[in-house]
Amino acid sequence: MDCDLETTIPEWIIEHPETMPVFDQLGLDTSCGGKSLRYVCQHRGLNPSEVLQTLYHVIRTPPEERQGSRRRDAPN
Repeated sequence: MDCDLETTIPEWIIEHPETMPVFDQLGLDTSCGGKSLRYVCQHRGLNPSEVLQTLYHVIRTPPEERQGSRRRDAPN
């Protein structure tokens, strides 16, 4: 599935679980009642295009380079 502004937040999380921290940080309801990302952003006063670019950036960033992720060689 190609996620975009018309995709719901739960669908985003299912397809790209690494986006969950973005939704948490922005205070977006992850259940959102089936509303599109565009709708939820607009009703929270967020720029949907900026949020979308942030999500795409997270998806394209390798896990070891994401902020707050553990380094691969870090001890357990």
